[in-house]
Parts: sequence; C-alpha cells; structure tokens
Amino acid sequence: MEELKPRPASSSPLTPLGFLERAATVYGDCTSIIYNTNSFTWSQTHRRCLQLASSLSSTGMKSGHVVSVLAPNIPAMFELHFAVPMAGAVLNSINTRLDARTISILLRHCESKLLFVDILSQSLALEAISLFPSNENPPLLVLIQDDYEGDGVCSTVDSRFCCTYESLVEKGDPCFNWVRPRSEWDPIVLNYTSGTTSSPKGVVHCHRAIFTITLDSLIDWEISKQPVFLWTLPMFHANGWSFTWGMAAVGGTNVCVRKFDAPVIYGLIRKHGVTHMCGAPVVLNMLSNSPEAKPLENPVKILTAGAPPPAPVLLRTESLGFVVSHGYGLTETGGLAVSCAWKREWNKFPATERARLKARQGVRTLGMTEADVVDPETGVSVKCDGSTLGEIVLRGACVMLGYLKDPKGTSKCLKENGWFYTGDVGVIHSDGYLEIKDRSKDVIISGGENLSSVEVESVLYTHPAINEAAVVARPDEYWGETPCAFVSLKGELTRKPSEIEIMEYCRAKLPHYMVPKTVVFKEELPKTSTGKIQKFVLREIARGMSSSPSARVSRM
Repeated sequence: MEELKPRPASSSPLTPLGFLERAATVYGDCTSIIYNTNSFTWSQTHRRCLQLASSLSSTGMKSGHVVSVLAPNIPAMFELHFAVPMAGAVLNSINTRLDARTISILLRHCESKLLFVDILSQSLALEAISLFPSNENPPLLVLIQDDYEGDGVCSTVDSRFCCTYESLVEKGDPCFNWVRPRSEWDPIVLNYTSGTTSSPKGVVHCHRAIFTITLDSLIDWEISKQPVFLWTLPMFHANGWSFTWGMAAVGGTNVCVRKFDAPVIYGLIRKHGVTHMCGAPVVLNMLSNSPEAKPLENPVKILTAGAPPPAPVLLRTESLGFVVSHGYGLTETGGLAVSCAWKREWNKFPATERARLKARQGVRTLGMTEADVVDPETGVSVKCDGSTLGEIVLRGACVMLGYLKDPKGTSKCLKENGWFYTGDVGVIHSDGYLEIKDRSKDVIISGGENLSSVEVESVLYTHPAINEAAVVARPDEYWGETPCAFVSLKGELTRKPSEIEIMEYCRAKLPHYMVPKTVVFKEELPKTSTGKIQKFVLREIARGMSSSPSARVSRM
C-alpha cells in the first residue's frame, strides 16, 4: 500500500465555511435568523454573506488580513462569522464590554484593517481609534445600523465611518466565488481571551481546528437537525463556542438578542419554541432565581461552561425543566474539549447526587485526542482518587495554532512533550472523570494547605440567602493566605445574614482551614461579558484590605 498517497481529491482543506453553502441547499426556505420582528432564511443568509465577502474583497481585504467586529448578538455578528473568512480574511470578534484603551491596544496588536461597529458602540470605537499614535494607521470603520436601537437607519453617517454594513451587502456580488483556504492550517479567527486574567492574549485558530470543534460540539451535545438556538452566549466569546458555524451545519434557527435578563429569556423561549441555549453558570443562576421562574412547557437544553457550576444551581435549574449539560473548554480550544458524558444509571440517583455528578467537567470529547491531569513539574499523571491536584492538559485537533506575536507565551503552554498546559487545576476521579478545582492562580495556600476556592464557593451557593459567591486569597501575616469570600445576596430577603453567620454556616460544612476568614457583601460581583466572575478584580480588593491599617491578623 506504500504507493497510495494523498491526492487533491482526498485532501481538500477542512473548513466550516462550506456548512453555509450546504445549508442554503438543504434548508434554503427555512428560517436562519430571527431578530425582533426581522427574519431571514438560509438562502438569504448565504446570499448576504457572499455579497459581503465580495465587498470586503473589493475593498482590498486579502488572505491573512484581520477584520474586527465590535457588536453584540445581532444578525450582522452571525453573518460576519462566514463573510469575513469567505473573503480570505481573519475574523477578530471584540468583547463589547472592554474599555476604549484596551480595544485600541488590541486593534493595534492585530493590525486590524477594518472594524465593523455596532450603532451603540460608535463612541467607544471612535475613542479607541483616537488613541492610535499618529504614525499608525487605524482600521477603516463600517457602521452596523439597527432599526431597533438608537436612530435606526440614519440618513447620514458620521464621516469617520467609510460606509454602512448594509451598503456593503447591497453592492456585493451574490455569485462571488468565495476564497477557499489554501491550507486547512490557514488562520480563520483571532480571539482575545475574555478577561478573567488581567492580560488578554490573541488566540489564533485555523480552519481545521474550527471545522473539528464545530462538528465535535454538535455530536457531543447530540444536536439534531433544525434546532431553535437562543443566543444567550456572546458570539464574541470563542465564537459562541463555535455554534455560529454549527447552526449552519444543522440548519438551526438563530434567535439573536442584543441584551437579556430572565424575563426576556423566558419570553423568547415561549415565543419561538427555543430548544437549545448556552451560557455561563451565572445565566443558570439568573434563570433559577428569577420571579419569572416557572416550570417550562417543553424541555430546553442548556449547555453551561466557563466556570465550574455549583451543584445547587444545577439542581434548581433542572427542577424548572431545563436539561443541563456541562463541559469545559478554553478560548484556546475554540469550544468545549471536555464534557460530562452522562451515564444512564446515574438517572436512578437522587437529585442532589445527580447534580453533584453533573458539576464535574467529565471526559474528553470525541474531537480531542487526549485529556489528563498531571503534576506540572514532572508531567506524570496524578492518581485517580478525586483529591490529588494537578494541571489539566489537553491535545487534539481543536487546540489553537498559538498566541499572536507571542512565541514565548505560546511555547510556555504548548510544550515540546505534545501537551497544551491549560493553567487549570483539577483532579481525576476513580471513574476517570475530570473535575476542575481552580485556576492555578486561584489556589489558596493557607498554612501550607492547598485550598480550592471552587469547593468553598460550592458550599456558599447552598446558603439560602446567597445569590453569587467568589472566594479569593487574602494575604495574611500568620497563615500566608486565607480565604476571603465575596458574596451578593438575593433581593427578596427580609433579613440579611451577617458575616459571622456566613462563616458559621461554612464551618458546619467544611474543614476549618477552608472556612472564609473574611466575608465581603457586594450588590453584584464583577463579571466578564460571558458571566465569568472576574477574580483578578476581587484579588486586588482583597490585597488592599490586607494592607490597610485596620487589617487584622487571622488566628484559628
């Protein structure tokens, strides 16, 4: 068989862009996008993306050029996931909650050639552009107008914008021969990490990785044809865990929503017959604590990731009729690389035990080659005992090419031994299922003991008065570090618990060294746009507390 080699017919570059072409054929008259009272079919979406890609190509966008977008979950954001790479360019979706200074830094770092700007982000984008040095060329600006926001379709556009989104669509060629990747290793997206750490990095993924993670996610979540998908997960966060392309593969209906709260979500579920949605655990918490929370008429599948979900939150959410799936991934994997694959026999267990099992991250998905937890110093796998801590490592087709312009950062996590070191701390249980215990930077070392903040947070979430909880290290003269809990309380309380009462509640459920020595009450905890609590912000607050003259030295 030695003479049999790859040939052009058998080695076409893998890319998720072909999903759209197929959707236009198979699901052409079916609804692709719903946004307020507007809707599109898959034929219309395919045509619009080709027209937009044609216009981008005509403006000089070439292979490897970065095209950025600053927008929420609106139809244009979905279309750009196809149109930009169909022009041969690399899509860079920017977090809309970043400040102008950070956005300016990111645009300069990736040398963005063009920036699509949502109508409500005009001032933010213009401020970011104003911060460019005089010797650097800022990207061209294109305004995305919206009939439902601001002035809608304005008669005039600020002169600093070269044109509008719709004008680019209208003038494009619907028969444009889109630019296929020369190699499946060509970059398709550039995503900056979401901001749970203070130094975002530019993650570059290739067509092959996105093709793989997209199909992998559809299989793992068991998504059938033509689901109704509610976009509660920002598309700018790891491209909506790659479900932007995934919905084209299965001909789904994308229910776009600019902003939402629990009443909006419940309303859209009833109106459109939503079958699937994604979100961080904070979304589950919001849905289960809302006054609108009533048992659903039909089950809605919800995929959660981004932070370990507390078991009590999972239990409350599922009691309403949501079918919760849980997984683990990073911007660097383009979506979920590990999922809590459910076993039928677990359905026989009590609800609390099912919630505990589902709170674990699970096993590698089919698209990943291997997942393990290892000693970060020796690289040796930890014991499968559910308690020995190690660093989570991954390898497979979904792992990024690397960090843009950061060879040192790339080589630090993509090591020569063939593993991607995630920086997350976890354990492996006796059944082979993996569970995250913390980010490596979030492990609290108190009196020589390694303390998992996630474990403390899980107990705090069982308190009937607590809405949100996060635990970080507070420097301590005696213990080195002690756990400091930041909590927000539920709104309908008649009496609020005291700091001492929260501590005593934890003391009854945790080893004494794990009990928070400080409890700070806040109206709301700081979060990223995807609902992850920003622990680096809380760590700074905790450090400031310890350095104040009134700071006390803890004794146990």
